[in-house]
Amino acid sequence: MSELDDLMKAYGEAGGDKAVLENTEIAHLVASGRKLLSMKNVKGLEVDARETLTGISVKVTIKEGVKIKNPVHLCFGILHNKGTQKIKMDVKLEKNASAYFIAHCIFPKAEKVKHIMDAVAEVGENAEMRYSETHYHGLYGGIEVIPKAVVKVGKNGRYFTDFNLITGRVGSLAIDYEVEAGENAVTELTARVFGHANDEIKIKEKVVLTGENSRGLIKTRVALEDEAKAEVTGITEGSAAGARGHVDCVEIVKDNAVASAIPVVKVTNPLAKVTHEAAIGSVDKRQLETLMAHGLTFEEAVDIIVKGILK
Repeated sequence: MSELDDLMKAYGEAGGDKAVLENTEIAHLVASGRKLLSMKNVKGLEVDARETLTGISVKVTIKEGVKIKNPVHLCFGILHNKGTQKIKMDVKLEKNASAYFIAHCIFPKAEKVKHIMDAVAEVGENAEMRYSETHYHGLYGGIEVIPKAVVKVGKNGRYFTDFNLITGRVGSLAIDYEVEAGENAVTELTARVFGHANDEIKIKEKVVLTGENSRGLIKTRVALEDEAKAEVTGITEGSAAGARGHVDCVEIVKDNAVASAIPVVKVTNPLAKVTHEAAIGSVDKRQLETLMAHGLTFEEAVDIIVKGILK
């Protein structure tokens, strides 16, 4: 079995659709470690992907007015138990363009693995970018993941990102995202993470509303058990008239897990409004009793409640 076959097998087990590689109407890029294994472009999508000494460098451009019909599928991973992968990504959506990216990052055997993502994105006027990212780090916890992104959203642009790591171990995760929203722009950042054993989670997301009537939402859902730790920082700044932002963080802890939330709101224009909401606590007792009254065991009831907040 080839390395591509092995990665696609893990990709399927992590919830990806292996059939996308055979569909000529769907763009994709697959990389294992420092190797590009497969790539397919579609009309209107320009991709310059290169192997580097430490990983992969990718430049993606969606030309003006182009709306990519099908999601663009990305798969990055390391199949071995040790290794380093550095992904450098530069994405640009020109005026009136739109695209939806579905990314899977897969490290099924990670015992001593490091994955670094350094991304820059520019969403042009009236353009829309959606980026959904799902991680699977295996069952050993021996991985360090450091995703960083700097995004600029132009006038009337829309940017949505969704990060999910709710199956298997987390290891060490340090997210650092920053988005600047221009006039009438809309941005939403969502993260869902489930930590176990001695996993360590740090999430820092920042939205700067520099354009009039811009909108921003940071939504974080974290569940922790055993000895896991999490620190969530959500920052929203409103500096233009009509700007509206909200930080929404919910963390559930059980066993000896430790969670902290740091919502930061800043307003420098009297006509802007930014709000925050953070909640940290154990599993809701009333919900627990209701589920157990329907015949579920304690552990089954807890699992359902935890999965509920991670939806």
